[in-house]
Amino acid sequence: MDLGLKDRVYVVTGATRGLGNAAARELVADGAKVVITGRDEKSVTDAASALGPNAVGVAADNAAPDVAARLIAAAREHFGGFDGILVSVGGPAPGFVADNTDEQWQAAFESVFLGAVRLARAAAGELDAGGVIGFVLSGSVHEPIPGLTISNGLRPGLAGFAKSLSDELGPRGIRVVGLLPARIDTDRVRELDGLSADPEATRAANESRIPLRRYGKPDEFGRAAAFLLSPAASYLTGIMLPVDGGMRHSF
Repeated sequence: MDLGLKDRVYVVTGATRGLGNAAARELVADGAKVVITGRDEKSVTDAASALGPNAVGVAADNAAPDVAARLIAAAREHFGGFDGILVSVGGPAPGFVADNTDEQWQAAFESVFLGAVRLARAAAGELDAGGVIGFVLSGSVHEPIPGLTISNGLRPGLAGFAKSLSDELGPRGIRVVGLLPARIDTDRVRELDGLSADPEATRAANESRIPLRRYGKPDEFGRAAAFLLSPAASYLTGIMLPVDGGMRHSF
């Protein structure tokens, strides 16, 4: 199946590792060109180099007010176009209600929520019909995850924003989609498992609750993201796609 990605140009934030990087890899593998971001100059340069000539890295923080304009300009400058954006950002600090500080909430709001809103608004103003705005969210959109209180508070709100945006942009032919990963085998998930007294037992317990009985592979998430962002998914908008091996048991 040809996804129609050849020579299309996407911005993928938070793509030096983890889910953002997995999505960028699959986009490039199918012929797209990407501008990827990360906070650390060396990390983003190395990640772009690993992706090959169809990738450019820009050191940027999603929370910075000017980042959206910089990234869209980089896409046009390096690759001559801008067809979509996938907003991914590292997860906020873990913790229960009593653990997280005001400073942690504020920092997460700026990067996870407000930064994503700014990126999406800027993209909406620059995209033509056929463009797409994607968000990497979390299974916490539907069900809170113990020990991730900040994420539980912010991700559902961002999903609501994405749904509103899809309604507003649909008449212009611009799609808005979300991906809801659960236990994908990334550094972030391994770090979360490592917070327990017995990480191996924690992983085994999590796997037992997943119908496929295993954590997802980053490339499995990346392929789902590449499809949703591609012209092949041209009649999909306003959806939140679980990429979780069946971990969400409701319809």
